[in-house]
Amino acid sequence: MYTVTLWEFAALAAASILVGFSKTAVSGANTVSLAIFAAVLPARESTGVLLPLLIVGDVLAVGTYRRHAHWGTLLRLFPAVAVGVVVGTVFMLWAGDAEVRTSIGAILLLMAGVTVWRRRAAARAAAPEVPAADAADGAGARLKAGSYGVLGGFTTMVANAGGPVMSLYLLSAGFRKLGFLGTSAWFFLIVNVAKVPFSVSLGLIDGRSLLLDLLLALFVLPGAYIGKACVDRINQRLFERLVIAATVLGGLQLLLR
Repeated sequence: MYTVTLWEFAALAAASILVGFSKTAVSGANTVSLAIFAAVLPARESTGVLLPLLIVGDVLAVGTYRRHAHWGTLLRLFPAVAVGVVVGTVFMLWAGDAEVRTSIGAILLLMAGVTVWRRRAAARAAAPEVPAADAADGAGARLKAGSYGVLGGFTTMVANAGGPVMSLYLLSAGFRKLGFLGTSAWFFLIVNVAKVPFSVSLGLIDGRSLLLDLLLALFVLPGAYIGKACVDRINQRLFERLVIAATVLGGLQLLLR
């Protein structure tokens, strides 16, 4: 098993609680968990430790919000995400930690800025649970899904940081809270499970990492419970601000580390 001090394990446990919370309350907040794992463990190997914990959180999120998913959006995203995952795998074969951190941080900040600009320009009032514009299978919707999908697949493969990109896509599409959480829950369960063979082949998941995961998974459960208890108390405007703030925080951390 990885050698960590008591304080380092406490930090990893807190990050694992945040994984559960992000899956059932504020998607994208687990960029903070990503930063903690990369600070305590070797940055490249930390992604392999974090992935099984994310899958545990995904299972809990699907169990909570499975009825609120919009499958038309998911089916439109998956082909582009697959391309992004393959590109990310190739990138991980040669990129060092510095290149990974810089590229992901820049993408997150760019996407956060684009989303804020778009939302202010549109000045939406009350969007439906599943936005009609993105429910349609128009060329604009396909192009938008393709762009975000490739970015999401790339970032989730190289740093488990696809959450903010997909969060920004769903926010820009006008999803309300439950539709947002249900769609992202199914999306990340499917994508993260599909990433496992790639991570194993890259040496990111092995017996050592799985032993640590067995301990840390116990902390994902209370995090998910706290998120489920809090989500009804978070209004839509605050929810969106928290998602964007978590994205900016994660991007800055990756750039400045």
